Amino acid sequence: MRYLVVLLALFSMLPVHAADSYPQRSEVQKFINELVEKEGFSRSELMQLFAQAEKQQSILDAISRPAESKPWYQYRPIFLTDKRAEKGVEFWIEHSADLERAEKEFGVAKEIIVAIIGVETYYGRRTGSYAVLDALSTLGFDYPPRSKFFSKELREYLLLARHEGWDPLEIKGSYAGAMGFGQFIPSSYRAYAVDFSGDGKRDLWNATDAIGSVANYFRRHGWKQGEGVAVKAIARDDRVKELKTSLKPSLDLKELSAHGVRPRSLPDSAGPYSLIALEQKDGYEYWVGQKNFYVISRYNHSALYSMAVYQLSRDILQRYEQRLASK
Repeated sequence: MRYLVVLLALFSMLPVHAADSYPQRSEVQKFINELVEKEGFSRSELMQLFAQAEKQQSILDAISRPAESKPWYQYRPIFLTDKRAEKGVEFWIEHSADLERAEKEFGVAKEIIVAIIGVETYYGRRTGSYAVLDALSTLGFDYPPRSKFFSKELREYLLLARHEGWDPLEIKGSYAGAMGFGQFIPSSYRAYAVDFSGDGKRDLWNATDAIGSVANYFRRHGWKQGEGVAVKAIARDDRVKELKTSLKPSLDLKELSAHGVRPRSLPDSAGPYSLIALEQKDGYEYWVGQKNFYVISRYNHSALYSMAVYQLSRDILQRYEQRLASK
């Protein structure tokens, strides 16, 4: 009897694949079939791969409470801190040659590149601890609201891993499957990552490649060199409600004025513009957004995110210039 107990205990330590593990599910089998038929993947290798992918409840919990759901007065302190700005200055100084070259080659302001990396990963310190395969499998097959999007990103990830020579089980990223200093999702990695260091690899965990890749992303999405991002505005809450606004610029100054919106300073671009309303404890703070504000939002479709990047970039630039002047 004692030997039977020991034997049962040993069996309990062996990995068990539940009936609803990924390879057993019809939607996963369909996904695998498409990769085999259209992309030439090995069916047996994909079956083995998905047998090792694990649904992560913490990922489903995280995506249900994004920071961008907060009001601006709660969101801003997450990213706009003295420490993050000072670390941005240090990152700029350490990588000044790469940033100078990126601005010259891609036409994107150095402080914007630094701020993006600062907001996304605290300058490469927090690039994510989730297995990307787990993250994209969980969201692609167990998160119905965006399963179509994330199953597409899962496909992109497997293609990326094959092209780059990665083991798909080893790569770590965010709960949404974003990777590297700049947190590129797989489709963005494939489309916009560049080998800025010249070592023959596109490695977004390498600061040089990340700097060049972020700059390339912004250029490809229409960044206008020499133009501003947003200007503060005065507006009346009751009148701006009549405006149909979006992050994509669609308004001219005459239309804004007709609804009681007046920029505190004239934007340095011809328009069109957007109206940005940021919730404070005692009302709203208004800004007129320019084309470059919309370009930032292509990184993360949120006015809060775009404003955090912009304001952090201004703070970093000011501190960087002060540091240089004090030498």
